[in-house]
Amino acid sequence: MIMQKILATAPMMAWTDKHCRFLHRQYSPSALLFTEMITTGALLYGKQHHLLDFDPCEHPVAVQLGGNDPIALAECAAMAEARGYDEVNINVGCPSDRVQKGTFGACLMQQPELVADCVRAMQAACAIPVTVKCRTGIVMKSRPDEYHDLPFLERFVDTLVHAGCSRLYLHARVAVLGGLSPAQNRDIPPLTPEKGEAIKARHPDLELIMNGGIADVPHAMRYLDWADGVMIGRAAYHQPRFLSALEAAMFSPEFRIDEAGIVDTYRAYMATQLDAGVKLNVLTKHLLHSFNGRPGARRFRQILSDAKRLKSNDLSLVDEAMAALMPLDPTVIDPTVIDQTNGALQRAG
Repeated sequence: MIMQKILATAPMMAWTDKHCRFLHRQYSPSALLFTEMITTGALLYGKQHHLLDFDPCEHPVAVQLGGNDPIALAECAAMAEARGYDEVNINVGCPSDRVQKGTFGACLMQQPELVADCVRAMQAACAIPVTVKCRTGIVMKSRPDEYHDLPFLERFVDTLVHAGCSRLYLHARVAVLGGLSPAQNRDIPPLTPEKGEAIKARHPDLELIMNGGIADVPHAMRYLDWADGVMIGRAAYHQPRFLSALEAAMFSPEFRIDEAGIVDTYRAYMATQLDAGVKLNVLTKHLLHSFNGRPGARRFRQILSDAKRLKSNDLSLVDEAMAALMPLDPTVIDPTVIDQTNGALQRAG
């Protein structure tokens, strides 16, 4: 029986570009794939419209925008709809210093009415869903206790729901603004999923998708007892078979993947991208983690990291790397191996 839940990949800067998304689609037919965060300035003033490119196989695909101006966000939302995206999302969770200087990302949680204005403006400009991704709160040196308790989160979400937001992606950690790097902000603040559960009880009609620290199938399935979906970040990138395990657990118990076939499909895609002028190293970097934990994986990564052959766009190194792996069973998804691998990755940060 198909579970009416959402499996999404998280937007990750320098990782979830269109090539990564093409590869992830091969591992999961049902996942909602997210772009990297794209700033409104890049689209409106930098004219970097190529950032909106995607392959038709990526559907369903969502674009995440970074910005704080309702008019600019509305214009970019209309652009996203015109390009064929299925959803447009506002970044209200990134804690990086660069994003803070632009006064968007997680620091926007201080201004729920402004975020609500952005939601309304974008909804007026497009017909596709307008969603928000945020943290459970923020911790600021100047106001350390003001923006991170449950009553604050409730007020923040109340404002978004009143503005018409019907789907929220909640990273179940606070963001510490100042003092922690983005990487530290993904690990050091403790997970508080109970805040998400409280929000779902308060707003049962709000689609709540939980994000943060989900590294194995049982963890994801526990969230799905009450949440409407899960969003997977680093665990999906470092072990894309995890997406396949979730595909089987959430949507189709009979689902199987042919890992060699996936690489063959991606290799053909790589050839078209090389013809279009894309550098080989931009394409191979997303393959590096495909076989983590499998015999021959280290040699696989070594071959794909050969700087000289990458510079010459020598696509045959993919064939050589595949030959270094043990024969792959096309019918096996082993969630136990996947779960253990991801758990180790999570502990290692």
